[in-house]
Amino acid sequence: MAEFDVDLFVIGGGSGGVRAARIAAGHGARVMIAEEYRMGGTCVIRGCVPKKLMVYASHIQHEIEDAAGFGWTIPQATFDWPTLIANKDREIARLEAAYTANVEKSGARIAKTRVVFEDPHTLRLATGEAVTAGYVLIATGGAPNHGQAIPGIEHVISSNEVFHLETLPKRIVIQGGGYIALEFACIFAGFGTDVTLIYRGENILRGFDEDVRSHVRAEMEKEGITILTGCTVNKVDRHGKEFTSHLSNGSSVASDQVMFAIGRHPNVANLGLEKAGVAINPENGGIAVDHFSKTSVDNIYAIGDVTHRINLTPVAIREGHAFADTVFGKQQVRVDHANIPTAVFSQPEVGTVGLTETQARVEFSHVDIYKASFRPMKATMSGRDTRVLMKLVVDATTDRVVGCHIVGDGAAEMVQLLGIAVKMKATKADFDATMALHPTAAEELVTMRTPTARHVRQAAE
Repeated sequence: MAEFDVDLFVIGGGSGGVRAARIAAGHGARVMIAEEYRMGGTCVIRGCVPKKLMVYASHIQHEIEDAAGFGWTIPQATFDWPTLIANKDREIARLEAAYTANVEKSGARIAKTRVVFEDPHTLRLATGEAVTAGYVLIATGGAPNHGQAIPGIEHVISSNEVFHLETLPKRIVIQGGGYIALEFACIFAGFGTDVTLIYRGENILRGFDEDVRSHVRAEMEKEGITILTGCTVNKVDRHGKEFTSHLSNGSSVASDQVMFAIGRHPNVANLGLEKAGVAINPENGGIAVDHFSKTSVDNIYAIGDVTHRINLTPVAIREGHAFADTVFGKQQVRVDHANIPTAVFSQPEVGTVGLTETQARVEFSHVDIYKASFRPMKATMSGRDTRVLMKLVVDATTDRVVGCHIVGDGAAEMVQLLGIAVKMKATKADFDATMALHPTAAEELVTMRTPTARHVRQAAE
């Protein structure tokens, strides 16, 4: 590829783009990566990492409350929001520096600037420099989407701005029913904020198992979070430092902040994709790609949220790695997007892998359900009113466990390991043959012996 300035040009310095750049450089490719904002992308800078740090911070109030049941007398605690934000910012800066250093150590060159396509092999930097590349990888991620414009939309913040609020709101309205909306609803509730969650659907966490949806909602409402479903915010008025959200059901809610977390859209605008001939998937608005992340142009690939396939950081990383191995490592690697473990860091936490009960009943003729809801051991002493949910979905014909769903402390950690079992096609008999580890909540996964429900699909006449 001597006729090009570089073998690979990566657009976007997020987790997926960085992994692709490092692996490609390791295969001997000459790599350049451009990032117009901060290295690390959504996850590291304004997504899962700072959010998880805030989850930890907000959960401490629970720990203090629970301590009394175990004999601890703790003086009145105080919380300082600016200290949390400053410490969070320092940690994010450290991670950004680590990302930058790792890319540079790999031999790739970083350009802190925006770039656009001039043709399939030529990128124009904002500095005016033009760079030609044998291959181009688009890894520009996604951005919050507020949906249709409504009066007062300028008063609404997104998951970008929420990490930089100067003060902790006493009251907040959050519109949305997915990962981000629930996580921030629980974060703010943990800090003592009065939280109202607005969602247009019939229940939160669309696409998750129905038992999970019901259980999480009940637990959140126990913590004082008001959840209003079947309605949307139609208008936001500002009165000094106070906001009034007018809802489609005719009611209104006063608050100090209004946040929308109703979805994200792929960052495809103003990249010059039309000059390169890169096609957009009309179904989801992301860049259209095949099973190897190749776009409609042979030398241009796209990974991560910009494709709007499965918008999870580990997926982007795996796609970036597979791309580099396939194109520069001389080994064809195809990413398997089935049975991806995922978590919602709400309070309580959700961990899930595989099929929901509804999905399994569509796919398999005979389905067994094993379900347990119980008070965790810690709550028996702390007095906290909370319950854990564990559910296994089994293809009864083959005895294979095809879905695992957990709500409770440590759910994400448990489901990461369950993901291995599901990926390996473990059977319910394999679970039963596994010795329980006592006393743990996780032992319930290997001690549920009797199905709580059995579904047999009737053959069509």
